[in-house]
Amino acid sequence: MNPYIPLVSMMILAALFVCVMIGLNKVFSPTRHNASKHVTYECGIEPTPQPVGGGRFPVKYYVVAMLFIVFDIEIVFLYPWAVSFNRFLSLGAFAVVEMVLFIVTVFVSYIYVYRRRGLDWD
Repeated sequence: MNPYIPLVSMMILAALFVCVMIGLNKVFSPTRHNASKHVTYECGIEPTPQPVGGGRFPVKYYVVAMLFIVFDIEIVFLYPWAVSFNRFLSLGAFAVVEMVLFIVTVFVSYIYVYRRRGLDWD
């Protein structure tokens, strides 16, 4: 028996599932067209022409995106550390102290942004 048969059959099954779901969506989805459905979604900001010199630009969306990236990177480092915590016990308190310092550093940046009202959506 070929060892690739389960893999190929799973890929065929997944492709079939995707095609069936797209077909069901085309058959059963409502088709009510209006002007707002054809407007580009700009993170909640109505798209308007910019002044010639550039103009003011709200950066709060990017602050939230950067915070997401920072916390995402923290999870990337924290999850493997937590999964293999028993191996890190051989390092002793060093591994725990280093991870606590890492978490505190990220938390300090979160407090900074929170106090500067970077998360307020006026």
